[in-house]
Amino acid sequence: MSSGMPQPETNPIIACTVSRDVQNFDLLIEDMEAALGESWGDLGFAETLAFFGQPEAQSLEFIALALDGEDEENIVLMSEIIAQAKSRGIGVILIAEDVTPASLHQLLRKGADEFVPYPLPERELQSAIERLRQTPAQAGVGNHATPTLQSGAQKEGALLVVHGLAGGCGSTTMAVNLAWELANVTKTDAPTVCLLDLDLQYGAVSTYLDLPRREAVFEMLQDTESLDEEVFGQALVSFEDKLQVLTAPADMVPLDLITPEDIQRVIDMARAHFDYVVVDMPSTLVLWSETVLQAAHVYFAMIELDMRSAQNALRLKRALQSEDLPFNKLRFALNRAPKFTDLSGKSRVKRMAESLGISIDLQLPDGGKQVVQSCDHGQPLASSGAKNPLRKEIAKLATSLHELGQGDAQAA
Repeated sequence: MSSGMPQPETNPIIACTVSRDVQNFDLLIEDMEAALGESWGDLGFAETLAFFGQPEAQSLEFIALALDGEDEENIVLMSEIIAQAKSRGIGVILIAEDVTPASLHQLLRKGADEFVPYPLPERELQSAIERLRQTPAQAGVGNHATPTLQSGAQKEGALLVVHGLAGGCGSTTMAVNLAWELANVTKTDAPTVCLLDLDLQYGAVSTYLDLPRREAVFEMLQDTESLDEEVFGQALVSFEDKLQVLTAPADMVPLDLITPEDIQRVIDMARAHFDYVVVDMPSTLVLWSETVLQAAHVYFAMIELDMRSAQNALRLKRALQSEDLPFNKLRFALNRAPKFTDLSGKSRVKRMAESLGISIDLQLPDGGKQVVQSCDHGQPLASSGAKNPLRKEIAKLATSLHELGQGDAQAA
């Protein structure tokens, strides 16, 4: 076994064990030496993420993440290690002893490529390594492949924006599920869809779809003047090969990190390669909010039937009208709307719209606990609750938007 990190010029590291104490896994040490000789190293949980950023990590083919029952309290850290490894094209072999099925399931969902129980069956580690090497493209990116974008494409896709006017009003849930429904709106010749999470600080799209946050997102946003198909494609992650997603950066960054020109370049690039581009906006107004508003074909303003939503809607209306911005582009969507039989609730909705001088164009039903569970499990509602009333309403919206787009295309 290599002691610490071998010198890269003499023994390039092609693999690392990652564990609380590798001495607890003596059979793993023997199998690693048998398979790789001296071309491997050993890392603790805490130092692994820092090592990924070092030049020596560029030669890594895979990590062997070894854990036992005592490590389950660090499951969040291990999930992050797997996510960061996958985002860098590094395969992950999970070595586990006395770990609960729930923890194993969580780590495998994060993108671990192989699972080998400990004590290791004879030659099982070698077989897992061979399987990784036989499918290097899959081992590098797991289930979240980087799409290949066609150079010079000019689709001029429709830009659909979702903006929550109050915290917890369901804007991210709306954006994620609308994008997924559009990607599956037809069984044949489905449109291409890109979901952009522009809530740079608290964006949760990656959580709602269980996707890794790529470092390439931050690098792309810092230098959009060099933005091309390759750079944009590397920043995207694929969800079930049907939806391409630009997640929020891995680290919290200032909302003014990017300029209106930066946002315009990203939007133009996305529209050129996809039929539909769905944007999840931050609730805060920033310098580039006007850029997105002007470019949007449909701008959904999410509200609820409460005083905070009413006050924020009124403040937004005054702000846009005072700057002579297109307030009429906003389509107010009421989340957790009253049921059809709730006459008192229906009356409150009518009074709210009249007092604010707005039209509430879309009323979305309360999806209940199933919505929260779906988000926590990283699945669209169509996968976890196809009959959920909120999912049905969003699916109808996606169908009507697609039919409208098809009609405009034929008219043109």
